[in-house]
Amino acid sequence: MSRPLVVVPCPNKQTFLPEGLDPLRLPAHVAVIMDGNGRWACQRGLPRVMGHRKGVEALKTTLRLCNNWGIGTLTAYAFSTENWARPGEEVSFLMTLFERVLAKELEALQNEQVRIRFLGDLTALPEGLQDLIAAASAKTQNNSGIHFNVCTNYGSRDELVQAARALARRVKRGELDPEAINEHLLGQELHTAGDRDPDLLIRTSGEYRLSNFLLWQLAYAEFHVTEVLWPDFDGAALEAALRDYQGRRRRFGGVLEVKP
Repeated sequence: MSRPLVVVPCPNKQTFLPEGLDPLRLPAHVAVIMDGNGRWACQRGLPRVMGHRKGVEALKTTLRLCNNWGIGTLTAYAFSTENWARPGEEVSFLMTLFERVLAKELEALQNEQVRIRFLGDLTALPEGLQDLIAAASAKTQNNSGIHFNVCTNYGSRDELVQAARALARRVKRGELDPEAINEHLLGQELHTAGDRDPDLLIRTSGEYRLSNFLLWQLAYAEFHVTEVLWPDFDGAALEAALRDYQGRRRRFGGVLEVKP
């Protein structure tokens, strides 16, 4: 059971936080691998697609809590480049679900000042979904609330390959000296350019792997793995992840703790 909510000071605003969490040591950027939707449904004798429906509600809850608790960025792994290998019926359902949810929730996202971006190769998505993504991204790009990144048809290895190709093209055009290429320049070519790297990665359902997610950006992130299946991920589960994070000593290769 989670502890009672109390009003505590946050760096930028007054917000509600579970008692005992330090508002000055919250992760600025949380990334989530939302695993276990299918297993959640199968455990209940339901079609796998019902797990995805419930998973959407868990993501909405997580986004709202992160926004209310003063976390600046949430990046969610929604659909990987490998997920196309799933049964065609499930993939079609997911594409339709993305469209329905985005169309339905856009007004709420705007009202809560959420800035939403979709990261990945969006050209492979259905045209109607691409149109909705473009509209949502444009409408919310100047919002002042949480940055919400939805990784859709995303694969980190492909992202790195595309970044390398972009730098190579600049070298070929004579715009860039190969010796000038550094971490900063490569980072500017990644889908996440403009956001700081995640401080905390949360993976649900007890799996201990990155699954081709943010391989570059997670280099110094703290990992929190929970047995909770994603559809059951709630405020108490998020609070547990944040408490785990605040119990870590982040040295970044040094000997002194560096606060987030």
